[in-house]
Amino acid sequence: MSSVLDQVGNTPLVYLPRLSATTPGVEIYAKDESRNPGGSVKDRPALNMIREGERLGHLTPDKTLIDATSGNTGIAYAMIGAALGYRIKICLPRNASPERKRILKAYGAEVVLTPAELGSDGAILETRRIYAEDPDRYFYPDQYNNPANWRAHYESTAVEILEQTSGRLTHFVAMLGTSGTCMGITRRLRQDAPHVKCYSGQPATGFHGIEGTKHMPTAIVPGIYEPGLTDDNLWIDTEDAYRMTRRVAREEGILIGISAGANLHAAHTLATQLHAEGQGGMVVTVLCDGADKYLSEHFWDDDDSN
Repeated sequence: MSSVLDQVGNTPLVYLPRLSATTPGVEIYAKDESRNPGGSVKDRPALNMIREGERLGHLTPDKTLIDATSGNTGIAYAMIGAALGYRIKICLPRNASPERKRILKAYGAEVVLTPAELGSDGAILETRRIYAEDPDRYFYPDQYNNPANWRAHYESTAVEILEQTSGRLTHFVAMLGTSGTCMGITRRLRQDAPHVKCYSGQPATGFHGIEGTKHMPTAIVPGIYEPGLTDDNLWIDTEDAYRMTRRVAREEGILIGISAGANLHAAHTLATQLHAEGQGGMVVTVLCDGADKYLSEHFWDDDDSN
């Protein structure tokens, strides 16, 4: 018998046939992280940070786990906390989708809403303030600065991608938020498949609508982020991320979240460049989560047929 936490990881690698058809010779694949029990890629680092906290004696039954999140890591903490019996306190931007807030409440987490205009940085600052007032009361994993974040992807996600692509992988790309997914996978690829070109992606401006991602030039830069690790960075416009999110639903039959749409737009951009240069290849990215946390967003109503 297995518990819900045993279901974290080993997610499918999904082929995007209609996207790939527009770039003949270059295939586009994505890890479908919505299949994790908490519904997102963040289950992996959240579980790793909690287990590391337990191992080091920093997380004990009398402490409350507190951290800042744009949503998915908080949901992962809340899901794991419910399974293991830990109290969870989450600082979250006020403009997070209603679905995210309700999921956190359903798992029993305490939610502290922070100013919307400050984004995830505001949640970080509030978490630091609360923790500093009573550090003995809390376990603060600090996902933006905790190496256990990127190590989760180094030890699991990247290994799965290498196994699932059977040596055919040529390019990898992922948007930056905490940067854990991109940094962890890239570090493993640098070690085990150094021929693979690795790219990060960022919102094109500091004021954007790609939830869960950071425009590093204007944000509090995570301590786990290593700018020179990837081969290059792609700057992604919010409208392109929205457009791809709708397109994948209508053409591939996959409902994905906004950051996943940004990832796929970046992957398609790379594939288009390779095709234009007469090169073949396999581009892999990550579907960070599904659309269930974003269905109240108005961008779904836009018409792309014009």
